[in-house]
Amino acid sequence: MNISVIIPVYNSEKSLTALVKRLQPVLETEAMEYELIFVNDGSSDQSWDVICDLSATRSWLRGINLMRNYGQHNALLCGIRSARYETIVTMDDDLQNPPEEIPKLLKKLDEEYDVVYGTPQKERHGFWRDMASQVTKAVLKSTMGVQVARNVSAFRVFHSNVRNAFADYQGPFVSIDVLLTWGTTRFAAVSVRHDQRREGLSNYTFRKLLTHAINMMTGFSTLPLRLASVVGFGFSLFGFGVLVYVVGRYLIQGSSVPGFAFLAAVISIFSGVQLFSLGIIGEYLARMHYRIMERPVYAIRNQTQLKESEG
Repeated sequence: MNISVIIPVYNSEKSLTALVKRLQPVLETEAMEYELIFVNDGSSDQSWDVICDLSATRSWLRGINLMRNYGQHNALLCGIRSARYETIVTMDDDLQNPPEEIPKLLKKLDEEYDVVYGTPQKERHGFWRDMASQVTKAVLKSTMGVQVARNVSAFRVFHSNVRNAFADYQGPFVSIDVLLTWGTTRFAAVSVRHDQRREGLSNYTFRKLLTHAINMMTGFSTLPLRLASVVGFGFSLFGFGVLVYVVGRYLIQGSSVPGFAFLAAVISIFSGVQLFSLGIIGEYLARMHYRIMERPVYAIRNQTQLKESEG
């Protein structure tokens, strides 16, 4: 088995050396040939300098330096497209995904699956981060259309031929998990250890995760548009019911419904629904606008040189 490990890096200069030291013996045991690709996603610290130093003494390690911060999934897509071997492993740069758990994922992959996720036995985040993560996974389940969506994580193993399904994808909004469903439905998940973050704080806040969930819904699914249609239809029925009530009262009692408050409430409800629907349509139009502009998924500033000798 030959393995490519892809790790997006953002402000993690203090954890990279320890990560490489723990990852190397695992790869030596599990793979005939292997490589580690660090994708520096516009870090503001010395992460790129550390990557250059590490790659200078290791022929199996190389780095890709992006022009700016594009986001974790965009950086992952860049690394996945650069991978040379048939089995791809993705993981975080903060050592919360233990490299020693990789063999579990590889073993499950051998059971004729195409993608295997490492699901944390117990996630070690704050309350709001956990809640945002659950919201994101619920959106993923709707978008991906597979049951394993609630078990997704950044810790994945998959066959490189799956990437053929999204080889030409150029949209600026990227979700690796959704793109993987374009190539296969054979997903699985295994329970893995999830360690405490040793250095710094998580770069994924509640706001960022919520934004990612919205991008997935409007970028890869028509669910919001369908929701707007259902809401609009429901309130149309409500408006028809109000009309029947007003006309019926007039015909039976000979008087109209009194009160400005009633009329104002009905108008406010309908105005709110219209603005909500227009907002959803606006999100889709914005994404069409970005696609027309051909905004790049990522842009590479420079890379470390690939040496002749392999791991």
